[in-house]
Amino acid sequence: MLQGLNAIQLRNNIRDGQITSREAVEWTLERIANLDPGIGAYLSVFADKAMDQARVVDAKIAAGKPVGPLAGMPIAIKDNMCYVEGLTTCGSKILANFKPPYNAHAVEKLLAADAVIVGKTNMDEFAMGSSTENSGLQKTVNPWDTSRVPGGSSGGSAAAMAAGMCFAALGTDTGGSIRQPASLCGIVGLKPTYGRISRYGLVAYGSSLDQIGPLTSCVEDAALLLGVLAGHDERDSTSVDERMAPVPDYLGELGKPIDELKIAIVPELIDKAEASVRDAAKAALELYKKFGATLVEVQMPHFDYSIAAYYVIATAEASSNLARYDGCHYGYRSPHAHDYIEVYSKSRAEGFGAEVKRRIMLGTFALSSGYYDAYYLKALKVRNLIRQDYTNAFAKADCLMMPVAPTTAFKLGEKTDDPLQMYLADVYTIAVNLAGVPGVSIPCGFDEKRLPIGLQIIGPAFSEDKLLRIGRMFESKTDYHKQRPTLQG
Repeated sequence: MLQGLNAIQLRNNIRDGQITSREAVEWTLERIANLDPGIGAYLSVFADKAMDQARVVDAKIAAGKPVGPLAGMPIAIKDNMCYVEGLTTCGSKILANFKPPYNAHAVEKLLAADAVIVGKTNMDEFAMGSSTENSGLQKTVNPWDTSRVPGGSSGGSAAAMAAGMCFAALGTDTGGSIRQPASLCGIVGLKPTYGRISRYGLVAYGSSLDQIGPLTSCVEDAALLLGVLAGHDERDSTSVDERMAPVPDYLGELGKPIDELKIAIVPELIDKAEASVRDAAKAALELYKKFGATLVEVQMPHFDYSIAAYYVIATAEASSNLARYDGCHYGYRSPHAHDYIEVYSKSRAEGFGAEVKRRIMLGTFALSSGYYDAYYLKALKVRNLIRQDYTNAFAKADCLMMPVAPTTAFKLGEKTDDPLQMYLADVYTIAVNLAGVPGVSIPCGFDEKRLPIGLQIIGPAFSEDKLLRIGRMFESKTDYHKQRPTLQG
């Protein structure tokens, strides 16, 4: 009944009375019950609360009252956003029993728009990873091939969307954690401009890099979600004042044509991807040329330094942000501690996973006396150079296009023993976070194993409206975004 509907189609059907929100939620919960045991996308499901929310929406519609833009829509959220219903674990044992006392700003926005939150999704612990294999709580697999990863760190949200176990999902992107799993799972993933969506109530990993964004089945749905979530929040000092950057009507402007579109490309970056990814990206660019777009070759001379700069800056910020998990204030406390030093050391040693410990140690070292200037300060300088590379590119073109990931979904366990190879999975996405600009992943093809491939469209700060319109152009002539995996359950 609901198979194949995108979020806006479902919302419109609920508003028009063709289906009730209760029926949509029941269908979604049944699908979760049947499919998720084999996928592991959800850490928690709020069946009773979701049904209560659905009944409220249905009652409003029956009474002829106005409803929000997400009326009755089943949505999943990544488990690093505070929600008073249930736990917020960040995929970590150290927060396995943490129940937040307030809602994140993004969650407030969803609820105010009459969305129905059906559950919270699995993730790499504290958003540190590219495959969701670093979760301290459970494993998530890719619905297209359950022997492969869904990407990360928002792998749970991406897998839930690809498997049709929600109609939209929220993730977070610190170095590609929305776009990369969106690419590997064959859906749309949008990382907005830094500051476009409030981070209030988001558990911090890298405070100057983290950004909340939607994962959806199509660009149209991403525009709808962004319109709900975007805007200033006085509780978040990094949230951008709307007087400086007004929030456009993303959905209303989606169909506007873009005349004389200029697309920047860096040929040597595209050629670094594996053959199937490279060929799909080039085929997408050829299609844009048929739309009348002009390809402009640009240079990104500091792009190759982005991973090194990111893993200094991000780990330094993680070292600071994760210092609060000390076994005293909240979260896990070791039962084996005999004094206050052991409370701190053993709680962290037992509560954090290997990757989180690795990044804390890297960040602490980079910030330590004698190494701050050599590593952290130098990384900040490189970050400015990378930001300038994007500025120079956007002076010549409307957007920049490249692959999202160098490969399609890789096998479970394939890269877990080699952290550096895992870090390279984000080679195309990390620079976007360092520059603070927006990027969107749209499905653009499949490899020979029928694994999805994503095209990344990057633009200047606060150009999400244009990026979504450019993505919509591609969707209008292709059906990659409509294809879904065949699932048993």
